[in-house]
Amino acid sequence: MDDTDRAIINALQGGFPISDHPFAEAAQKLGIHEQELIERIARLRADNVLTRFGPLYHAERLGGGLCLCAMEVPADRFDEVAATVNAFPEVAHNYERAHRLNMWFVLATERPEMIHHVIGQMERRTGLKVYAVPKIEEFFVGLRFEA
Repeated sequence: MDDTDRAIINALQGGFPISDHPFAEAAQKLGIHEQELIERIARLRADNVLTRFGPLYHAERLGGGLCLCAMEVPADRFDEVAATVNAFPEVAHNYERAHRLNMWFVLATERPEMIHHVIGQMERRTGLKVYAVPKIEEFFVGLRFEA
């Protein structure tokens, strides 16, 4: 990762242009060409420096459901259960934690009532309990990672 990669990561965390040519507009602000920006983002993704590049949607404002979930997964089944859980298109941000509840992930569904349906499917497929931790109050933290 060089200084240009760092500048790209730092600049684009704060937003991405909404225009007919967003990559060209972002590239211009960074002092590089559009194609270079596209190639660098692709390389950063391929190298797993960036695990995701795309918009964040507020599922609830769009009429959907959102819920933090946790599971207690036996260590010898963790990879198997993670693969099963991650196969659900509604799953995002699946992380292992050093805790009795060692798998945490977010469910985002098209409608709020689908949360419990998806959880039920997961429980049937894994044979494990999924603990739903619904949001009571939302706080905006404004997290940024400086590269």
